[in-house]
Amino acid sequence: MSEADKKSSGSNPAKPIAFGVILVLVVLALIYALGDRLAPSSSRGFVSAHVVQVAPRVSGDITDVMVQDDAVVQAGDPLFSIDARPFELAVKQAEANLASTVQGIDASAASLVAAQAGVTQARTNLNTARTDADRTLRLEKRGIVPVAQGDAARAKVADAKAQLRTAEANLESARKQLGPKGADNPSILAAQAQLENAQYDLASTVVRAPHFGVVTNMTLAKGQFISAGNPALTFIDAEAAWITVDLRENQLQNIESGDTAHLLFDAVPGTIFEGRVQSVAWGINPGRNVQGGLVVNEASNRWFEPARRIPVRIELTGTQEDWPRQVRVGGKVHAVVFAGSTGNPIALIARGLQRVRSWFSYLY
Repeated sequence: MSEADKKSSGSNPAKPIAFGVILVLVVLALIYALGDRLAPSSSRGFVSAHVVQVAPRVSGDITDVMVQDDAVVQAGDPLFSIDARPFELAVKQAEANLASTVQGIDASAASLVAAQAGVTQARTNLNTARTDADRTLRLEKRGIVPVAQGDAARAKVADAKAQLRTAEANLESARKQLGPKGADNPSILAAQAQLENAQYDLASTVVRAPHFGVVTNMTLAKGQFISAGNPALTFIDAEAAWITVDLRENQLQNIESGDTAHLLFDAVPGTIFEGRVQSVAWGINPGRNVQGGLVVNEASNRWFEPARRIPVRIELTGTQEDWPRQVRVGGKVHAVVFAGSTGNPIALIARGLQRVRSWFSYLY
């Protein structure tokens, strides 16, 4: 047998290697596809929170700034105050107007003025309590705050309602002292409304924190004039933060609300937090332009169109006290959502890869 015949009859050593490489690629592709269905992950997550532009109800010069930039404040804490002198004068004018109107029918205005002030204050307190309670009850329903905190909010609203009823009863008693004609006198009713409005404006000269949170991006200074409705500072709600993760459309096939998720914050390297899927967005803006009432055809020179990504909202498991203090709004988050069991082989692989990633997060 010749040397050429020996070479042709012998096996090619490259074939097993090529077959092994192809087999590994097929297995990796299969794991990747199953991972997108059973344990989709993304490093394109970020921390989100309710951001409010706090604006005053009334215009005027700022007389005092009670907080510093990036300060943590509690609900009701004063943030800044506006010159109250013009509004104090407006209250005195409204009181004098009411007194003059009441004296015109030979009655005493002192008790009526005091009773009206009590109603205004009680109504303001009730509005504040309702606003804070509505937000707290929403968080309680989602399990972010404990039930005891929700009960305290409900009790606070009930107490504010009771105080308002007492103040209204005092006002009605004062009005009855004017007699049947005085109580329904249009001039007195108009003067009362003017006084209540002036008192409400005066109470609004001190701008307070709507709830527990952080003040940031503050550029206020004493002597600065600010108009009603114009944002004065940025307020971040510290009790309603969540994570937004952008996932490809083909990763959403098995995701449902309540699915477990593991979260890795860049601000807390080495630590993995547990969360749950709160919701999946129903739509995004694809960025199509419209001209002349018609959609513009966008030419594309790409071989493959990039995958569309849909936002998924994830919340930490537990109460808000479990939220890591180092994390800031807009911070980067890596998330793994377990669309099935957390103990299947694909989920175990995803958990292991995220754990390795958490170790490397110390370096970048």
